[in-house]
Amino acid sequence: MADSQSTTDELFETKAILSDESDAAGDAVLARLDVGQHPVGGGYFLDLGATIQAHKPSAAALAAPSPSEAFKRTMVLTAILLSRTEKSLC
Repeated sequence: MADSQSTTDELFETKAILSDESDAAGDAVLARLDVGQHPVGGGYFLDLGATIQAHKPSAAALAAPSPSEAFKRTMVLTAILLSRTEKSLC
């Protein structure tokens, strides 16, 4: 059962979050459009900036000039799947 401290991956497995929603969060990070609070579906959200900073390999991949866009996307999505979500109170 999902709770307010579930990882995005756990919520993905229970279908509380869909792949399109985690992909949209990854797109926001890569486009640098939204690195703050971001909804990921089912009334859950992530602090994308904190998510990336907490996953050091992702932060390093985004900061480095040489990794491919595909590698950066993989690293960002990994960070998102491993991160803990917060449940919206509204």
